[in-house]
This record gives sequence, C-alpha cells and structure tokens, in this order.
Amino acid sequence: MSFDHPGLLWLLPLAALPLLAQSGGVLDNAWASLMPRDRASELVGWVLRIIGVLALAALDIGMAGPYWPEYDVERVGKGAEIVLVLDRSRSMDQGFGGVRPSGGAPKGTSPETIDYYMKQASRTRESKGKVARQVLSEFIAKRQDDRFGMIVFSTLPIRILEFTQKNEAIQAAIAAGDVGSGLSETNIGLAMQSALSSFVDRPYTGSRIVMLVSDGGDRLDSDARERIAYLAHKHRVAIYWIYLRSLNSPGLVLEKGEAPENVEAVPEYALHRFFESLGTSYRAYEASDPEALKKAIDAVNRLENLPITYLDTMPRRDLSAQVFGVAFGCILLLLATSLAEIRRWA
Repeated sequence: MSFDHPGLLWLLPLAALPLLAQSGGVLDNAWASLMPRDRASELVGWVLRIIGVLALAALDIGMAGPYWPEYDVERVGKGAEIVLVLDRSRSMDQGFGGVRPSGGAPKGTSPETIDYYMKQASRTRESKGKVARQVLSEFIAKRQDDRFGMIVFSTLPIRILEFTQKNEAIQAAIAAGDVGSGLSETNIGLAMQSALSSFVDRPYTGSRIVMLVSDGGDRLDSDARERIAYLAHKHRVAIYWIYLRSLNSPGLVLEKGEAPENVEAVPEYALHRFFESLGTSYRAYEASDPEALKKAIDAVNRLENLPITYLDTMPRRDLSAQVFGVAFGCILLLLATSLAEIRRWA
C-alpha cells in the first residue's frame, strides 16, 4: 500500500488517546459498597475505547490518501504481437483498382464494358486508406489477447503506438491516420526496419508479426536488405504483406508472357521476391477491392492464434473511500452507544 500524503501518518499515535480516557459520569448510589464489580461493563468500555482508536486511525489513514499502486499480472492467451505498418502515401487516398482483366481494359460500349467501368467507379468512391483503417479496426476488435504496435510511413516511418493490449488506444491510433494527406514518396525499407526493431530487447512470448499494408512496392538497397533479413531472422518475425491494388497497377507476380527482367524493374515484383527469399514465415495477399481486403485480413485472423504470454498492467486502486467507510461505521457505532447510555437512575 502507498500513500499520497504519507506525512499525515505521523499523527497516527494520536489515535491511542481514547485508551487514556476515563469512564463517563458517576451515577449517584446510596451505598457503593453494595454494588458488585461489573466486568461486563468494563469489557464494553474497553471495546468502545478500541472502536474509538479505530475511528481516529481510519480518519488519519484516509486523509493520507491510501492506494494500491499499479502492478503487472502475467496472463496467457491466444494471439500474437503484431506491428501494423500502414502506408500513408498520397496514393492511399485513391480508390481500389480492381482486378485487371487479361488483355487490358475492355473497350467499346458493350454491356460488359459498361459493367466493368461501373464497378471501377464504385471502387474509387472510398479511398484505400479509409477502407484499410476500417477493416483493421474490425480485425483488432476481434483479437482481445494480441498486443499491437503501429507505424505509419511515407518517406519516413513514424511510430504511432508502442505495444499495447488496450483496444481504445489502438483504435485511436488507427483513427489518427485519417488526418491530412500523405506525401507522394514511400520508403518501405525504412518502415520495415523500424517495425522489426520494435522487437529488440523484448522477451519472446509468442508469435511475432509485421503486417505491412501498402499499395506499392519498393526497391531496397543492399544495406536495407541485409538489415531487414538480420532483424527478421534474429527476432523470428513473420511478415504479412496486404497489397492494396491500385488502378492499372501490377500484381505481385509476373503475368503470362511478361519479360523476366521485369522482376527487378517493377518495385512490387522486387519487394515480393525479396520477402520470399528471407527464409522466414511470409505471406502476401492481394486486395483489389474492399471485399478482397476483408478476406485477406480474415485469413490472417485464422492463422495467428497460438498461445502467447503477456503482462497486463492493472491500474492504481484508490482505497480512501473504503478507509473512510470504516471510520464512519465506527463513529456511528460510538454515537449509537452514547445514545443508549444510562445517565441517571430512573
């Protein structure tokens, strides 16, 4: 137990004053020698003195502000430690591109062409970033035992949230990503290094995941590749890439008839190939519309449900009300006894 004002506890010895108090007023009697010793009354008197001591002690302790400080409790659940890496570049403010049909977009005025472009128009009404935040918010609400951290990035990564299990804090961090517009450039290499560094000096308590949510790839230099590979292997981190496909953007793998040299020329191909080469757990999901994004997130939700050990911080608990309640009860008991006391013979 701790106290807000421990100096007031120096007054605690004064609570012993009722033990020094004399008995109440003397009742007139014709011959005191005729009165036997009343041991029951003496016992009641001492009990009342002790109640008085408790009342004064409780009042003093209550004024000192007693409380139980916050403490950590080890819990075991099913889930993972997940770092969300959310792209905040300007392209995330655009809509989804849908699945690119083989042979390119249809032309003419046929019903199939009109239907294709009507679907394209509906996909562009909501931005990829907004839909991603909504789906991630639902994903987090389902995973009560997970610990989440969050990083947003464009040219530089910004750490929004350290690891926490508090759902309100995580939801607020996701909602904060909706403020303002992003920059046109992205640096996934720096963002991934920052995300993987989140596990440095943390005990290994269960599954570890970096979930990259982005609509583009990146060409990583050799230093970035080495650093990402080193951190992913050392800390045993799985990488999930939720690729939000834009209009006319490539997928993550070469299409039929596409030149092999495009693997290094197209950032999406290059990044996907690099993640595959790491030798750690890696999964990629292409989402060309909001429904596909929900399916991808649901797939992650089903995969990562292994046992996890974590520390849950219990908040400080104020004890002043309980202590004052004890004091109030003692005072009421003393008052009731005083009212029942015989002050003169009938």
